[in-house]
Amino acid sequence: MKQLILLLILTSFMSYSQIQKVIYKDGNQELEGFFVKAQKANPKKIGIIVLPAWMGVDSHAKESAEALAKLGYHAFVADIYGVGNNPKNTGEAGKNAGFYKNNPAEYQKRIQLAIDQLVKAGANKNQIAVIGYCFGGTGAIEAARGNLNVKGVVSFHGGLGKAANSPTNEIKAKVLVLHGADDPYVPTKEIEAFQNEMRETKADWQMIYYANAVHAFTHKDLDTDSSKGAAYNELADKRSWEAMKMFFEEIF
Repeated sequence: MKQLILLLILTSFMSYSQIQKVIYKDGNQELEGFFVKAQKANPKKIGIIVLPAWMGVDSHAKESAEALAKLGYHAFVADIYGVGNNPKNTGEAGKNAGFYKNNPAEYQKRIQLAIDQLVKAGANKNQIAVIGYCFGGTGAIEAARGNLNVKGVVSFHGGLGKAANSPTNEIKAKVLVLHGADDPYVPTKEIEAFQNEMRETKADWQMIYYANAVHAFTHKDLDTDSSKGAAYNELADKRSWEAMKMFFEEIF
C-alpha cells in the first residue's frame, strides 16, 4: 500500500514538473513564460501559444498548457505584461490590458516573442496556433489581425474590439471564437463590427455561442452565478474545449 501511495505521489510530481519556466526578454523587460513539452507523439512538432486572462500568467493558463501537452502539442504560456508588472487588482488589470488593446502592435510583438520561444523549445515555426482567454482571447484575434505566422487562433470568451488606429489587413489564419451567449462585457455592436471585419478581410472564421454562459465561462475558480457577469459554466467549458480540439484537427 505504501509503495502504491509513493508511486502516485511520484507520478503526480512528474506530471507537474513537465512545466518549465522560461525567461526571455523584450528589450530590457524580462518576461517569464512556461513551456510544456508534448506528452504524446508530435511528428509535425505542432506548438500552441496560450495567452492568459487580464490578471497575467495564472494557474488557468498553465493548466490549459498541461492539457494541450497531454493531447500531443507543445505548449507555451506567454507573459504579456512582463516580470514585476502583473496587476494586483482588477483596476490595475483593466489599465494594463487596456494598454495592449489600444496598442495592438505591442500586443502582437509580445505574442511573437512567445512564439519565438516555443519554436526554440522544439515547435515547427509553420505549425503554430494561438489560444487565449478573456484578454488573452483578444490577443488571439490580434495574432490573426497582425498576420503572425500562425495557422489558426482560438478566442475563449475574449473581447472582439479592434483598436481605432489598427489597420484592416487580409486575415490568413483561421479564426475560431467561442463565446458566451449572455456575455455582458462584449456589446452587440462589438460583435457585429467583428463579424463585418471577418467578412471584409475574407477570413475563414467561425463563432460558436454557448447558452446560459457569460464572461470567463472556462474559469473554474469563479462561482456559477451568471448574474455577476463572469461565472464558470461547466458545460460551456467542456463544449468549447471539444470545439478547439476539432479546430486543431482541421488546421493541422
